[in-house]
Amino acid sequence: MILEERPDVPGGGEDSSRLQAASSGRKSCDPLAQSQHSHLQSRRARVHQLINKELRMRTGAENLYRATSNSQVRETVVLELSYVNASLQLLKEELEELNSSVDTPQHEGEGVSIPMIPLGLKETRELDWSTPLKELISRHFAEDSASYEVELKELEDLRQAMRMPSRDQAGLELLMVYYSQLCFLDARFSAPTRSLGLLFHWYDSLTGVPAQQQTLAFEKGSVLFNIGALYTQIGARQDRSCVEGSGRAIEAFQRAAGAFSLLRESFSHAPSPDMSPTALHVLEQLMTAQAQECVFEGLLLPAPAAPHDGPAQLHLAQEAAQVAAEYGLVHRALAQPPARDYMPRSWAALVQAKAEYFRALAHFHTAVALCDSPSSAEGELPMHEVFGPPWASEPLGPTLPLEPEERRKRGKAHLRRAILGQEEALRLHSLCRVPRKVDLLQAVVAQALRHSLAKYAELDREDDFFEAAEAPDIQPKTHQKPEVRTPSFSQMKRADIFHRLGPLSVFSAKNRWRLVGPVRVTRGEGGFGFTLRGDSPVLIAAVIPGGQAAAAGLKEGDYIVSVNGQPCKWWKHAEVVAQLRSAGDEGVDLGVVTLLSGAELPGTGDHWPALLGPGGLLRSQKECGCEMPAPTQASPRPLLSWSRKTKGSKAKGYPQPLAPAGTATPAPDPCGPSSPSECPGWL
Repeated sequence: MILEERPDVPGGGEDSSRLQAASSGRKSCDPLAQSQHSHLQSRRARVHQLINKELRMRTGAENLYRATSNSQVRETVVLELSYVNASLQLLKEELEELNSSVDTPQHEGEGVSIPMIPLGLKETRELDWSTPLKELISRHFAEDSASYEVELKELEDLRQAMRMPSRDQAGLELLMVYYSQLCFLDARFSAPTRSLGLLFHWYDSLTGVPAQQQTLAFEKGSVLFNIGALYTQIGARQDRSCVEGSGRAIEAFQRAAGAFSLLRESFSHAPSPDMSPTALHVLEQLMTAQAQECVFEGLLLPAPAAPHDGPAQLHLAQEAAQVAAEYGLVHRALAQPPARDYMPRSWAALVQAKAEYFRALAHFHTAVALCDSPSSAEGELPMHEVFGPPWASEPLGPTLPLEPEERRKRGKAHLRRAILGQEEALRLHSLCRVPRKVDLLQAVVAQALRHSLAKYAELDREDDFFEAAEAPDIQPKTHQKPEVRTPSFSQMKRADIFHRLGPLSVFSAKNRWRLVGPVRVTRGEGGFGFTLRGDSPVLIAAVIPGGQAAAAGLKEGDYIVSVNGQPCKWWKHAEVVAQLRSAGDEGVDLGVVTLLSGAELPGTGDHWPALLGPGGLLRSQKECGCEMPAPTQASPRPLLSWSRKTKGSKAKGYPQPLAPAGTATPAPDPCGPSSPSECPGWL
């Protein structure tokens, strides 16, 4: 399939309207404001032109990728797509900065902070939900599909808005609402024997290579990935020079790690590299490390520890060593195949530079504690917990050296390691191509290096001819270990868009039923001759043999779906009972559905079950009719599927299908015992 060129940028119209709305709030008589907006508009136009150029290049690369079977050409195209995808992400970030520059005030006290690594969102093409869902509503649910135009329009508008969410809490809520609707759609419309007839098309966030599948699990996984990616962007945009901004950044990176962890545990057989278990594990480690870095930065707020406060300086040293250890784990993961084949190389260089910088920072704070703390603090410094071998095993134990000269020598040794580490961080960072106008990391490391050199000059003497011992490593330790926190889906208020089809416990494609009625049931001497149980929908729990209900053809286990022509799928037990008791001698017209077992053959009016098997698993490519680009390997790649590990996902905050506001919960098990409150005698 040849991809069509998209002349317009996704979300461009939304950005333009957002900018116009912001501009309309300003006074038109302000010439300075008008000139600023004109300058912004020209810059936005230039960015849009560059984005369109990159999109055309990506379309050509995709066409070549699909047309050729040469493995070397495919590898070259994949590399080119990764560059184009990176350029598109940078241009979108620049566009977002231009959009927010009108309304977002600059933080006056914002200092220079080390840049974080945000993750780009996966992109997708437009999708038409109406045709397959209309067919399924008409054929399986026996409903008039034309009456669901509003619901279908709402679903399509929601997906269209989800393609380009704003980089803030509102964008997160939009993605979570759409993800919740996908859970409803999966429970109501999916089936293992066939697909919905929709082709979900997504671009890899890391390489830009397109992937497509006909499984709803791929759509759900891609949206969950974007939720984690958007959390990384929100965390990277926080002003970490204040306590509140640092706390928000920690929370965002923890949520991002939780989203990637949930995706890794819940989905399998990902068709794109960015959603593979290896990539998701690396991303989870990276977000945890960045959260740990924010924890360290928070310790320096509102003011750094005093140099003479030895315990505080050693505490900072261990916290910095903990950050270095976390980034060391990330760097080792990035250096291992297959992550190193598709993860950006700039990430590996930046992570390694950060590890060296924080390791050097740990030695700097240790040197300050050794040289500047007073003698009265000797017994208060937990040196045995801070130093690694060989100094931790010396007879001095937990106390500082008694002689000031010995302190100076050891402090000088730690400063030497700090200077070497900072120089190594600058060297590694020089190898990392960062396409930014302001290189903040280099400025931060260079400033730290100047402080270390100045401190070393204070301790250095002309008659210093001794050969100082190698300074030991600093043992990592933290008072606040970042937690992997799953996004709080349970806090989102949501309702099933297609709730009019009925409760999911009965009216989903996984069930087969026969619609019976309307059936006229008259009141006899003993009433209607049946008992009811449960809510939404109400179940016929028992039928008296030879009674009025039995004569009308009602059976135990039927669900009442209408009373005198009024739909009652969502009615509570008391509402149905009240309607029946208010009926006169002429009786009542009931519409019921009879669930069919697997042994029963469906008739003309029967409806086939839904598209989900036990556990909601999409087991193989053959069952789902997958269509995707030809892989580079000889063996076909299996489909993305929902794992059985999600059985405990409710505790993690995974969204569960809920009834719409003001409705009752689904009916209990028809085979379960009847409670006295649910069976108020025979009707």
